[in-house]
Amino acid sequence: MSIHSAAANKHLLSPAGSPAGEHFVRDPGPAFRPRQSTDKQVTQMDQASQVLSQATAPSANVETVDVDAVNKKEERSLYKARVKIYPKRAKGVFRKLKWLVMAITLAIYYIAPWIRWDRGLNAPDQAILIDFPTRRFYFFFIEIWPEEVYYLTGLLIIAALLLFLVTSLAGRVWCGYTCPQTVWTDLFIWVERLVEGDRSARIRLDKAPLSIGKVARKTVKHVLWILIGMATGGAWIFYFADAPSLFVDLFTLQAPIVAYSTVAVLTATTYIFGGMMREQVCTFMCPWPRIQGALVDEDSLIVSYKEDRGEQRAPFRKDMDWETRGDCIDCNQCVAVCPMGIDIRDGQQLECIHCALCIDACNDVMTRIDRPLNLISYDTYVNHERRAAGEPEQKPRIFRARTVIYAALIAIVGLIMLATLITRSTLDINILHDRNPLFVKLSDGGIRNGYTIKILNKQHEVRHFRIAVDGLENALISVVGLDGTTGLAVPADRLAQFRVFVAVPAANAPDGRADFDFIVTDLDDGNIAVNDTVFRGPEQ
Repeated sequence: MSIHSAAANKHLLSPAGSPAGEHFVRDPGPAFRPRQSTDKQVTQMDQASQVLSQATAPSANVETVDVDAVNKKEERSLYKARVKIYPKRAKGVFRKLKWLVMAITLAIYYIAPWIRWDRGLNAPDQAILIDFPTRRFYFFFIEIWPEEVYYLTGLLIIAALLLFLVTSLAGRVWCGYTCPQTVWTDLFIWVERLVEGDRSARIRLDKAPLSIGKVARKTVKHVLWILIGMATGGAWIFYFADAPSLFVDLFTLQAPIVAYSTVAVLTATTYIFGGMMREQVCTFMCPWPRIQGALVDEDSLIVSYKEDRGEQRAPFRKDMDWETRGDCIDCNQCVAVCPMGIDIRDGQQLECIHCALCIDACNDVMTRIDRPLNLISYDTYVNHERRAAGEPEQKPRIFRARTVIYAALIAIVGLIMLATLITRSTLDINILHDRNPLFVKLSDGGIRNGYTIKILNKQHEVRHFRIAVDGLENALISVVGLDGTTGLAVPADRLAQFRVFVAVPAANAPDGRADFDFIVTDLDDGNIAVNDTVFRGPEQ
């Protein structure tokens, strides 16, 4: 992601102008509207900036960056070639937080498949495993069967509601900190900075003529990016098979072709999205920036520029009167560090991912010039309006209608899932009644019905069962292929089905239909499963 200077961007902009950028549906109000500057003001600012760089900047130790926002709404065009963004390194609380989140998320992604969990004999010992051959999902002590897909549905519902809740409270913090696109892009930018240097060094390298040094640096960078992409794809497939075994098979060329193809696809997508497209994925491919417009409200905390305090802007001088001007010295540090190539001082924009790096950059400048911090900060639309009206700020309202509803729905779905998980049985049965014929009349006048009983053994050991019925007087049970109804063996982690006949003497034959229960008892631990069904007979 790069930021070009204003001069370098002039020949790339559409001569006819470009459409305004996308904003929230709500009118942002005067505090959020972009500042309009005249040509005379711009000239005066340029002259003042030169004075700053030549005279006062060294004493204040504040660099004025010659930079223009690539995604500036007045200059955006869908028919313009992409302008590379060169984000400058930022230092501060939010930058440290991003490093921490990136380290945690990447560690979880790459390390999780290698964690072991002892489930006993006949069970995989990988803590997190999506086992397609056995159609099973393992997560530490939790084991999800295909018949329990509703647990995955519940997790998706909770994840969506949690995202809605977080967005309502603090805007696009998911995008700025934990989204995979952001995490891997941050990693790729770190590698780029490590190999090529910070913003100014990268710009000089790109503008420099072709040389051995330039080719070497570019080659090293892209090789490291590809290796990261390969590690990303490799870690992904480890979630679907035993990680140590698959790792050996990959390098001995014994792995299935689907493993190599998956690694190749994920390597390419990680390399292209994280290394090449970067902010374009967030701006043009991701639907979330549009969805967030319906989730944030006037009480949502969003990264904002305090126009009432920052305007009018002017370069910094030692003897300036802060009473007659704003705190913004127009150093453009907030623009230079932005990975999305926007100027937060232009107001809220859908391209902003709320990474808050502009806050760190601005606070660093405020510290250097001895002005109050948080000229750019997480703020609410309500407080912008209150400051514009000369009223005191109010604390953000965490508990409001939409946040309470989202939190309540998350709690309800979570409690339902927890209750079903705690009370679920390791034994399930399913009864299928024969449809053709519904019943058979025996030679002695008795009535016989046929059933298919499916017994699901969710334990990792062979279990033996006994079948009985309740609700049919003098009923006789027979299992095809077995002597008696005791000792039905079901392998570990398997579904077994048995053909069962139930016969009722003529004297006890029901008229039409009768309800009764099949009772399946585990002979080892006494666990019982009951399933109701019907017995069909001739209507009198």
